[in-house]
Formats: sequence, structure tokens, C-alpha cells
Amino acid sequence: MRLFDTDVQKLKYDVLREVARHAYDDRLADSYLDIPKLLAPGPKSTMRCCIYKERAILAERVKLALGGNAENPNVVEVIGIACDECPVSGYQVGHDCRGCIAHRCMAACPRNAISLDENRHAHIDPALCIGCGKCAAACPYSAIANHRRPCENACKVDAIHMGEDRCATINAARCTGCGACVYQCPFGAIQDKSFLVQAIRLLRESKQQGYRAYAIVAPSISSQFGYAKLGQVIAALKRLGFHSVVEAALGADRVAWEEARELSQKGFVTSSCCPAFVQYIRKAFPQLEPLISHNLSPMAEIARYLKQTDPTAKTVFIGPCTAKKQERALPEVAPYVDCVLTFEELQAWIDSRDFDLTQLEEDVLDNASFFGRIFARSGGLSDAVAQALREQGDSFALKPAVCDGIEACRTSLLKKSKGMLPENFIEGMACVGGCIGGAGCLTHGAKNRSEVDRYGQQALEKTIAEALTQCSFPVKA
Repeated sequence: MRLFDTDVQKLKYDVLREVARHAYDDRLADSYLDIPKLLAPGPKSTMRCCIYKERAILAERVKLALGGNAENPNVVEVIGIACDECPVSGYQVGHDCRGCIAHRCMAACPRNAISLDENRHAHIDPALCIGCGKCAAACPYSAIANHRRPCENACKVDAIHMGEDRCATINAARCTGCGACVYQCPFGAIQDKSFLVQAIRLLRESKQQGYRAYAIVAPSISSQFGYAKLGQVIAALKRLGFHSVVEAALGADRVAWEEARELSQKGFVTSSCCPAFVQYIRKAFPQLEPLISHNLSPMAEIARYLKQTDPTAKTVFIGPCTAKKQERALPEVAPYVDCVLTFEELQAWIDSRDFDLTQLEEDVLDNASFFGRIFARSGGLSDAVAQALREQGDSFALKPAVCDGIEACRTSLLKKSKGMLPENFIEGMACVGGCIGGAGCLTHGAKNRSEVDRYGQQALEKTIAEALTQCSFPVKA
């Protein structure tokens, strides 16, 4: 069974798996030499122009697998040596240009960037073009297209551009850490930093230093690891050394409960669950920042609860989101969350220990309600807030703007900034589909939504209040 959507993900996994093995063998200092030679034995290269460049890029991947550049606060980094294959971005005229006499493209261009050659074929001067796209819209033959780089096309917040050396450059002032560029780059030249070694060290030292390590798993885990049962994944986490495995969905129950109360009191809030969405508001719509819900995210909320319940607790969040790694560094989150991993990293970690998931006995994961679990997909948060309002006996009329992807978020936020949004609650999810579309997922198939709902149905007998009360979460009516 194919574990990943692309071979780029597989390459990233191979590096992470070997880094994990070196960590357990206390040979991390040898990673830069050992792993490139192991994965690219030569003498012929399989991915690049020569074996030497292939190994050099692998050494950079090892660096990111070990935590990347500590001086760069951004969780996503560019591997410059790997970013040299993409054509220059911009609007270009293709072979379908018929050299017509209407010249609508020239008339539509506001900067006179289009000229004709001796055959009346149109050409665009990239130095003058501002990328407005009016020429493409005007061409009757659809002969003009915007040939953007995959990373630029994936980034919906315009945080990536081509530098002077033609390498991709990330503008940290705009980047939300969503990881869309990581998943879409065909050469794997953009990658998120990994804190897998930190997590391994945390577990290895737990017995010596007398603390308990808790794995907090995102509800979207139900749509991953399709070759094994969820209970077997839970068993694998405990076999890795975690004291217990807890659902982040229980934190989602808590967030839904409190967000419903805050919404009723204020009359309007935007959700606080998706860190990329929250960062997008702060960076692109700073005037709307006061409208962000004052709740922590489900990850931080459940981690705070664990540390309040068990003073020895160390917490590792495992989910689909690269932006969670950036959220973990925030002052209001850092005291509660010790490390963040993606599902890609968990797969590499499990395989580095050489045990077969499918052969493990199933363990149980039973903390949250149906509504906490469906936070993983678009619309789930709004459904949960509506349920919380009902359970609280609140007659507040919820009118949610369910924003599926950052472009939909931009539309709702723009309307709100102009006083034109009829809804009173913005559910913002930076990834299309919600968390099940996160960059750190193993797969991104359409079936994931139904699997999340099926997973939620297993807890349908619980109300949100019951889920919180059973775990001694304080609940205010």
C-alpha cells in the first residue's frame, strides 16, 4: 500500500526515519555523512544531475530534520540548492496566439507591456508586466496564461517570490506557516523544520527525570494510517514510550463550549483554532485582531489541562499541521506544549523502531465527543459551537461563515472589514477541507472527510458537557 501521495513525501520520510534511527543509536553527529550516502549510494544519481548534488541536497534535508536554522523563526525553510528547476513566473503568450488584428490584449494592458513581432505574435515584457491578468482575460484564444511557480501558486497569502538568484524566498512577515508550499513543491525544495529528535529525547529522558510524556493526537488522525486500525496507532504511540494518548478533540470540546459563551456575550468572534488563520488575521487584517476568540486552540487547551492535572507532564502534539509548530513558540502556548510533530514524522518515527503497526493489539482512544472530533474537517467547528449553544440553553442565533481555505477566509475578512459580512461567526480554516487537508498529512484524499465523520460517530452518545465532565474539565453553564 502506498503510504504517501508523492515521492517527495517519501524522500522526506526516508530522511526522517534515518535521523530517528541515528538518534536512538546516539549517532546524530554522523547524520550529515551517513544518511546522504545511504539514500543516494551512487555511483549514478536518481534525482539530480549528479550524485554529488544529490547528496548535498540530502545533507540539507538532514539539517531540517534536525531542527533547521535556529536563527530563523519561520517553521518553513527553502533548500536553496534544490530550488533550481522551475521556470520564471509570470504571464506568457503561448503558441495559440493567432496574431489577430483586434489586439485586445494590447488594449487591455494598463502598462503597455505587450508588443508584436514581425509575425504579429504578441510578446509580454516581464519588466513592465504587473501581473494584473487583464490581457489573459481579453484574449479570445486563451493564448495568454500565468505560468506561476508551484510554490507561488500554492501560497495564497503571497509570501513567496523569486529572489535574484531565482530561488524561492519566503517573506516571514506574510507567511502563516500553513505549509501549502511544502506539499506542492515538486522538487521538495521547501520543507518544514522537524522536531522529531526533540520528541525522541523527551521520551528517552522521561524515566530518568521522573516525568510522564503524553501524546496529544489531532482528530484528523482518523483519516490517516489507512493500512492499520486507529487502535493500533494508539498502541504504537505507547510502545514508543508515551505514558498516555489523549485526544486533542477533548480540547476542541472545551474550545467549542467557551467559544459559544464568548460569541453569545460579544455578538461576533472569529475562531481561534487554526493557527495559520489566526496569523493571517494578525498580518493581513490587524484591525480585526480584537475580534479573534480569546480561547486557546484545542492543542494548547488540552495541553494546559494535562499540565494542570499532572505537574510532571510533558506534551507532544501530533497532527496534520505545520503551522502548529509555529504556534507552539507563542508565549501563551509554549508553557503547555513541549513539542509538535506531523503525521509524516510519526510514520517515520514508528518505522525507525522496526515494528509492524498491523501486528499490534488495538488500544483505546475515548475522550472526546462527536463534536470535538469533527473539528478536523471544514464546518465541524461551527457545528460544535451550535451544539454548545444548545447545551447551554442559549438562544443566540449562530450565523457562521464557514471558510474552507485561506481564499475563503480572505473574502469573509474583507467583508467584515468593510462592514458587509452578514454572519456573526467566522470559522477560518487555512487548508482546504480543514485539518484533513493539512500539509503534514500522509494523504490528502477526498475520502478523509467521511472517515472523520465516521470516527466522530463512535462518540455520538456523549454530549460536549458530558465529555468535559468525564475528564474533570471545568464546565461553566
